[in-house]
Amino acid sequence: MKDMDLAISRIELAFFRQEKILVYGDYDVDGTTAVATVYSFLQTIYNNIEFYVPHRYREGYGVSLQGIEYAHENEFSLIVALDCGIKSVEHIAYAKSLGIDFIICDHHLPDAILPEAVAILNPKQEDCPYPYKELSGCGIGFKLICALAQKKGIPMEEVYQYLDLVATSIAADIVPMTGENRVMAYHGIKQVNDTPSSGIKALIDLSNLKEKLTTSNLVFVIAPRVNAAGRMDDARKAVNLFIEKDVEKARAFAEMLHADNFDRKEIDMTITQEAVAIIQNDVAQLERKSTVLFQPHWHKGVVGIVASRLIDKYYYRPTVILTQSNDKVAGSARSVSGFNVYEAIHQCKELLENYGGHFYAAGMTLLPENVSAFQEKFEAVVAATIHPDMLIPEIVIDTEIFLSDITPAFYNIIRQFEPLGPENLKPVFLARNVIDTGFSKIVKEEHLKLSVKQKGSGSFSGIGFFMADKFPIVESKRPFDIVFTIEENEWNGNISLQLKVIDVRASA
Repeated sequence: MKDMDLAISRIELAFFRQEKILVYGDYDVDGTTAVATVYSFLQTIYNNIEFYVPHRYREGYGVSLQGIEYAHENEFSLIVALDCGIKSVEHIAYAKSLGIDFIICDHHLPDAILPEAVAILNPKQEDCPYPYKELSGCGIGFKLICALAQKKGIPMEEVYQYLDLVATSIAADIVPMTGENRVMAYHGIKQVNDTPSSGIKALIDLSNLKEKLTTSNLVFVIAPRVNAAGRMDDARKAVNLFIEKDVEKARAFAEMLHADNFDRKEIDMTITQEAVAIIQNDVAQLERKSTVLFQPHWHKGVVGIVASRLIDKYYYRPTVILTQSNDKVAGSARSVSGFNVYEAIHQCKELLENYGGHFYAAGMTLLPENVSAFQEKFEAVVAATIHPDMLIPEIVIDTEIFLSDITPAFYNIIRQFEPLGPENLKPVFLARNVIDTGFSKIVKEEHLKLSVKQKGSGSFSGIGFFMADKFPIVESKRPFDIVFTIEENEWNGNISLQLKVIDVRASA
């Protein structure tokens, strides 16, 4: 990897000079796992080291001025930045003027102008020969400690113990589950199941997970609890959880994250309900091609989640959720398949103070007096550029099968596709002309519990979350089609195959 030799030389020089090293990382899952991985390993060979995670609301994303001032005031002369830094040109130049060197480990796309760092580890640099370009931020930090272990003659098993954190970052940061990521995720998930670290084990226990963990568990159970620390309060708790060796202390940190996640769910559900009510009570909103909503009391930490939820469950169109942030308005944007929401926001740049992001997600800040103008300009840009087909949700189905095809042997073949993730997704199936066995029902007022069969098959159970509105199709006594994935269900010690239902429609 380009600059790896420079990075290792600078760290060894810091060891020799007894310099203070600050391990700095972002407040999301990728950032906190990266900080925990690099900090934990460095601590095994060097004592003069601390970690720093910026506060989401007081400092914002990336390398912050407050972080640099903290390093300067506490006499740190080397900062290892993880999952951030590649765009922090001005702040890193300022750090250099204070005598602070930077090693950047980042996986985001570099700009033409790079920061004045001692070393930049990022395979996406045009002149970096590293063959695999899609590592997570934690993955690049892991490569750094691999190289350092190799240089110092430390057995690689000492480094591999952090693969559970690397696997968590790969799953949570939605990087492609291909190539090297696939290899590291495989071994990391095996470790999560066989010999998890105290922090991961505490999260598993609190989540009441009994089955064997997969990528999906990491994404939907572990990652939200880790992310909640930064969304609701201070992400340092997540790092403290990951670096803690004592089981009881790890449990205490996990309980904090669990509580933060509970609060997050309550808040994002409330805001989603308020957002839906605003749209439903405004005829003009219902007819728009985009959603842009602003309420000053909405919690900044969940606006991105709310934007995604609105698209997934209610109004399938590019969505921006805004809230008050000190004397400015801040928000998150999410998009629909095929539409570049970052480009749409870029076309509104004269109304914005700051913005950034990528094809499907972006963030922005603006002055309160510009909110109405931004709503209208964003709607005009979307209406002029979005193809009508993009406003229709699409399910990509891999193949049609018969329910009689679903056997333990068939499921074992599917299991060999694991670990699953972007560019290697769980197979999605279609079964036509299934009928209700008479035992399908609505559970907890919002979920659809299915019991179905098909000509030539036995009965299969299935669950469709938040699909209670489809029950009339099921109980009509007429054939219907279902789209689903296949999963194992364990009940009272018995394991059976069930359908995780994605959609239901009346058969043609």
